[in-house]
Amino acid sequence: MDKPELLKNIEFAKALDLAGLVEYQPGQVVSRTFAQNPFLSLTLFAFDQGEGISAHTVPADALVLILDGEARITIAGEQIYARTGPVVAMPAGKPHALDAEQRFKMLLVVVRPPQKMSL
Repeated sequence: MDKPELLKNIEFAKALDLAGLVEYQPGQVVSRTFAQNPFLSLTLFAFDQGEGISAHTVPADALVLILDGEARITIAGEQIYARTGPVVAMPAGKPHALDAEQRFKMLLVVVRPPQKMSL
């Protein structure tokens, strides 16, 4: 029996342009999920200018890598402007939001704590 693949929606054993794996759509936020499990989520996003994700809080740390464009990221009321290249870490339990100052693409990595095992 083959083991299940942990990654999905991406070709294996090939050099790929990450930003090219999701396209901008007018007036939309487009996403492509590469991994989703209780511990880790990897999602590629493309935001049209003016689109965003409203403020929310999650019990997981997140890492945003800006691949193209420019975003305003608000973490616990503090605004960060990030352009192509930088990475921004967002701590668990702090409200955060993302807004497209220009259209932008990002890779979102969400890392959740291990679940406590019940005896």
